[in-house]
Formats: sequence, C-alpha cells, structure tokens
Amino acid sequence: MSNSNRRDLIYQLDGRPPLSVAIPLGLQHVLAMFVGNLAPIFILTGAMSSTAAPFPADLRVMMIQCAMFVSGLVTLIQLYPLKLGIIQIGARLPIVMGTAFAFVPTMQELGAQLLAEQIAPVEAMGYVLGGAIAGSVVEMLMGIFLKPLKKFFPPLVIGAVLITIGIKLLTTGATYFVGGSAATDIGAGKYWLVGSIVFLIIVLLNRFATGMWKATAILIGIVAGYIVAALMGMVNFESVSNAAWFSIPQPLAIKPLFRWDIIFPFVAVYIVSGLETMGNTGGITISSFGREATAEETSGAILADSVGSAFAGLFNTLPNTAFGQNAGIIAMTKVVNRFCIATGAIVLVIAGLFPKIGAIFNAMPNCVMGGAVITVFAMIFLNGVKMVLKAGLNDRNSLILAITLGLGYGVGSLSSSIKENFPIVLRFIFSEPVAAVCVVSILACLIFKPQVGDDESAKTPDV
Repeated sequence: MSNSNRRDLIYQLDGRPPLSVAIPLGLQHVLAMFVGNLAPIFILTGAMSSTAAPFPADLRVMMIQCAMFVSGLVTLIQLYPLKLGIIQIGARLPIVMGTAFAFVPTMQELGAQLLAEQIAPVEAMGYVLGGAIAGSVVEMLMGIFLKPLKKFFPPLVIGAVLITIGIKLLTTGATYFVGGSAATDIGAGKYWLVGSIVFLIIVLLNRFATGMWKATAILIGIVAGYIVAALMGMVNFESVSNAAWFSIPQPLAIKPLFRWDIIFPFVAVYIVSGLETMGNTGGITISSFGREATAEETSGAILADSVGSAFAGLFNTLPNTAFGQNAGIIAMTKVVNRFCIATGAIVLVIAGLFPKIGAIFNAMPNCVMGGAVITVFAMIFLNGVKMVLKAGLNDRNSLILAITLGLGYGVGSLSSSIKENFPIVLRFIFSEPVAAVCVVSILACLIFKPQVGDDESAKTPDV
C-alpha cells in the first residue's frame, strides 16, 4: 500500500496509518481533554480540604496519576471492546474517555456532608469512591437493558439535570477563579489577574483561532496562566521535586467505603452519564458514518462507561465518561481511525506512570484552573437549556419543568440539618439537588407525559 493510501486510512475505522500521522492525531485528542480530565479531581479534593484538615498533597498527585492511567485504559476498551458472551463492553468506535464533570456537584455535596460529620478528608473520599463504585451498577443495567429503559429518560429529564449540574458548578468555578475557598486572601487582586489572563486567552482563541490552536485553547490558556503565576511567586514546586519519576498506579490506595445514603445520589448522575455517552456515540456515527449508532455500539459504549467508572473507583479516582469535546473533534476532522485514537490513549497510560506529571498539575494555583473552567461550567448549563428548548416549552412541558426545578432543586438544596427531619424515603430522594431533580423529573414526565409539538405555546414560552 502506498504512503498516500496509508494516510487515507485516518478516515476509516480500521487500518494502521503511519505513526508519523497517527501520533499527532492521537495527541490532539489528549491535549483537548487533558485539563478536563484532571479538573474534577482538583475541585473535589479542594472541597474536601480546610486549613485545619487539608487533603494530603501526595494523595491528590496519586489521584491525578490514576486518572490519566484509567482514562487511557478505558479509551482502549472503547476502541477495542471486550466480548463476554453476548455482552460487548466497548463500542468499537473512536470514543475518548475522561473524568466526568457531571459527578462533581454530587460529590461536593456528599463531601461537605461527610466533613460536617467530622470524618477525615481521606476517609470521606473513601465513601465517595465507594458510592461511585456501587452506583456504577445502575449504568451497567442501563447498558444491558437499553431499549426498555430509554422511554424513562426524555430530553426534559436530561436537560433539567444538566441545568442543575451547571448551576451547582458555576459557584465552584467562580470560587476557583478568585483563589479557591482554602485561600486565606481569597478575592485578592493577584487571583483576578491570573484568572482573567487564562479566561481571556481561552475566549479569544475560541473566537478567532482555528485548527489546533482552537482545539487546545484551554490547555494554552492554562500553560500561560501557570507561567504568569510562577513568575508572580504563586507556585510551590516542592511537591514536584518530592514526587517519584516512575510509579505503577496502585489500586485501593484509598479504601472504598460504603453507606446507602452516599450511594443513592450517584444513581441519578450515572443515568445522566449514560445518556451523555449515548449522545456522544450517536453524534460520532452520524457525523462520521452518516448513520445512527447500532444498539450494540450504544450498549457497548454505556457498559464501558460503567465498568470504567467502577475500575476508576478501585484505582483511587473519579468516574469516567465519554468526552464531548473529543466527539466534536472527530465530527470536525472526520478522523475516525481507531489506531490513531489509540496512540493518544497509550500516551495517557504512559503519563499515568510518571507521578511528576501529576505533581506539576498539583502545584497549579486554583485561580489558573478557575479561569479555565468557569466558561466550561456555564456551557454545561447551556447544554441543559438547549435540550429543554429542543423538547419544547409548551404548557405541559413548562409545568413538568416547574415541578422538577421547584420541588427537585428547591427541596434538594435545603440544608442537611433540615433534611434530617424528613421521612427516610424522602431523605434519600432529596439527599442532594442533582439526584432530586432526576427523580422528580422522571416522575413528573411519567405522570404528565411530555408533549412534543410546534403549537404556539411551544414557540412562545409562558414567563
């Protein structure tokens, strides 16, 4: 086969293009998702820290290391599935996996609850990882019984949950932007300066750049902000010098712990994670192959999501999901070759073997990360709004949404001290806002039946 024909393989699912072509295309995917893959760990460990009881820096470095390692392995499973009888784990499609943002608000809420119970940060993280492992069973069942379960999750349900996740994350992003809650001088001008530099670089590159400059805008903004912060004396590189050069990620370094009140809130988010993976799978096949995803591809993608999330919990890190930005790169470039994507996945696995890489990210000031994620979190909220608008805001759908947000988000956001007086079933349902919105939305949709149509009330929503 000629070199030109081998290069054309990048537009085909199978085949091995030259490494000189495959590696840069694989690295493009790594660069596009690298920051998003690690940001949830920064946010959650930050939420589980205080000046009196900080989350151990060495464990955070290890969680970062494990996140890279696990993401690479689960991506390889999506590309080259595991066959267990009639069940296929993995889609056999160019799906890139990474740490899921959708779980962050739920984990933050549960982490705060555990810390309020005077549980040490590492033990609290153990309960969070235990909840993530146990909750993944729900998404596993969703993948196996995909067809009969789909009717319970119309766009109104998913849109409402994404809106809730976005709202919860907006405050987190803003807090990081101005220094992070653990900073004694939070809100100081230096944090505004660095966060704004990162923010402006990302916005300008997204607005005016093309190609790799646009695809890696977040990474470029973070690198620039990191350099500025280092020049201002805001970076402590002690953890980098102390980190080992090479280390194989060890499972169960943070022991998973299990409590029913911690497990239940994960159920709702796993449903959302599964549906997001379903959407990304369909988006890839439609944009690249001009067809809907098959049942086997969709089921395999969701099963890899759930198995990968449980595997991540055993390896001391947070649940995985299919990354939308990588599906966007595939839709834009039409490069679907599995071998190309696999080179990027292998880079992630290799990066997970070198703790110093994780330590470099661990030393990054919160304001740098805040400048990067503040718009990402707003986009999660807007994606939820888009899904709701796509479903239509006719009178019936508006009623369903009002019940969902009023009852689900309103009651779910009450303080834990108030919820202690709830009947036990309601305490589980309203344990935190994301789970509550999901449950209430499903029930409201079953009772009132969402209406799909283009009547006048759908075109002009009641306010």
